Amino acid sequence: MSVCVIFNPAARGEKAKKFRAYIEESQSGWALKPTTGPGGARRLAAEAVGEGFKTIVAAGGDGTLNEVLNGIADAPNGFSSARLAVLPLGTINVFARELRLPLDIKKVCTLLDSDGAAELQMDVGCAEYSTSAGSERRYFAQLAGAGFDARSVELVNWEIKKKVGPAAYVVAGLQALAAKQPQVSIHADGQEHTGELILIGNGKFYGGSFPIFHKSDLQDGVLDAVIFPKVNWQSLPGHVFDFLSGRMFKEGGSIYLQAKEFTLRAEAHAALQLEGELVGELPAKITIVPKALRVVAPRT
Repeated sequence: MSVCVIFNPAARGEKAKKFRAYIEESQSGWALKPTTGPGGARRLAAEAVGEGFKTIVAAGGDGTLNEVLNGIADAPNGFSSARLAVLPLGTINVFARELRLPLDIKKVCTLLDSDGAAELQMDVGCAEYSTSAGSERRYFAQLAGAGFDARSVELVNWEIKKKVGPAAYVVAGLQALAAKQPQVSIHADGQEHTGELILIGNGKFYGGSFPIFHKSDLQDGVLDAVIFPKVNWQSLPGHVFDFLSGRMFKEGGSIYLQAKEFTLRAEAHAALQLEGELVGELPAKITIVPKALRVVAPRT
């Protein structure tokens, strides 16, 4: 038995229950390990690598994906011993979209069982940041964000999210807009910029299939940063226009940096999110680890 599925039973209610029943009925050769709470997927993934599983599947949303990724990293020689696969059960599933995976669970399971799957050797991001317990380090596959974006994540009501999905982020974003935004500075390769929203991407997509990081590639050995100087009611119409017109996804549409390392600081409290999950606050150092992770993706 070489496939272990780390499963979030709380992911999207009935969808999660149907997924579990499908796996138990159709994939008898796969081990299924349900999580029991925050941090559970990370622990289970590390255990699975230690037990000799060669493919560790994150079944849930981008938060579950991030925990499983870090669980693989926690295990001795984890990145070289096991590869990561994704079964998208979450609200938005940005990383699954980045890999061009079908969002139909049965199709992804068929892909994992067939010759249609390839193995991608991809970069991973690494964030060192502050928490109430001290400095911590965590890897990410797709995205880091600070300022307005992370504050919105901080304000998300998770019970509402289970019921209404992506709309919960819209509500939280409107709440965040009502307050003064912290000024976040970003430093890289001798450059410094300041903004109220800073996004750092490993892949192209943000918030779904929107190519905010239009120069990015999972194998290019650098991270991409997009800086928004102001995020308020006055600047919002301009951002919406740039977004709808596609200007935001083109050269010159925003302040855009590429580097192997970014340092983020703020004078006031500024939250940090990874993969859409609140992890801590600034200051933070964000670096790239080139081609560290093996991940299952469709053949191109």
